Amino acid sequence: MEETGDSLLPFRVLDEHGVEVEAVGEFLHHMLADDASAASLRSYAYELLAWFRFLRAVEVPWHVAGRAEARDFALWLKICKKPPRQRRADAPAAGSVNPVTGKATSGENYAARTRRHARAVIRSFYEYHREMHGRPLVNPFPKGRGDEDEHLNAHHNPMQPFRRLSRRAVYQPKEPKPAPRSIPDRAFNDLFAALSCNRDRALIAFYISTGARASELLGVRQGRVVPEEQLIGVVRKGSRALQQLPASTDAFVWLRLYQQEIRDLVPKGPDEALWWTLRRPFRPLTYDAARMVFNKANAVLGANWTLHDLRHSAAKRMVRDPDLTLADVQWVLGHAHITTTEVYTAPTPDEVIAHVLAHHERLRAGRAKPPAPPAPGYRPEVLAALFGAGTAGEGAR
Repeated sequence: MEETGDSLLPFRVLDEHGVEVEAVGEFLHHMLADDASAASLRSYAYELLAWFRFLRAVEVPWHVAGRAEARDFALWLKICKKPPRQRRADAPAAGSVNPVTGKATSGENYAARTRRHARAVIRSFYEYHREMHGRPLVNPFPKGRGDEDEHLNAHHNPMQPFRRLSRRAVYQPKEPKPAPRSIPDRAFNDLFAALSCNRDRALIAFYISTGARASELLGVRQGRVVPEEQLIGVVRKGSRALQQLPASTDAFVWLRLYQQEIRDLVPKGPDEALWWTLRRPFRPLTYDAARMVFNKANAVLGANWTLHDLRHSAAKRMVRDPDLTLADVQWVLGHAHITTTEVYTAPTPDEVIAHVLAHHERLRAGRAKPPAPPAPGYRPEVLAALFGAGTAGEGAR
């Protein structure tokens, strides 16, 4: 794959002779015209590159690929290992669980979400060519099974969860449902104390108080910061709309300290970047650089928290506040559907463990609340038959 630098086609997929694959280029043009972002084009191009490499290995042209090739590709993604990367000597083994956070590191094989995404990309690629050119006649990856597929959520009530397909589509991996991993308050305090400069403290303070995505906060411009109103403007990932998010007072204090340190060292202006590297030549801070800074703090603690965990933590903090409605949290997080925000209402494993341990302690100390007596008017023999002997209270008759 090649990055072109052309805004009309940022990425190209090339064959073994260095020639652009026209079918993929046409599909990416279609996505760009349909207002897809450059990041989406890059993601789709990589998935199609893997598909075309697979077809080249089995010597099947893309326009005659069928269900057998789809099956073999799904099996290949399931069993093959990801390309090896250079890792530090002290890096944890793939798939191991961090003792501090309880989070598993990335495994050697492709995750189910990655395989689901690859299937969705290839299916949309074939559907585009079927609609535009009438060929190929068969999509190797058919749609989900069920009579109601076409209009499953046509009249969806936004206050109700989306209905799922009755059965998974052919060769579609099962959808994992991991619980959002938030950072406990004590662990966050340790993480914040491990930061070494005011820029990093300001950045993390904004993450934990706004719930913005990593890329959204890193893309903030200087003119979108309004300290007197405690607002910071981010461009949303999906809609790419500008939204003002409220942030904590501490975040703006750390930001002011950071801005004093870089005064007269970086360009100023409403359209200039807010976050910069610390070393010369000064450049706008990228996601990879911010992730490396975060990993340094992780190394001090022996943890493997991620920048996205800060978004989960901010969401959990807001959901726990009784004065904030779920609609408020949805607006701050930028979720299109409130059902996505409802995920954060479920208790975390740490919270459940703490509640159950407290329950056992109350039982041990004899401070457990006795069950409420039944309402008057019920006959004791009926209650005993339903709930066992000793259930009927003195008020029953």
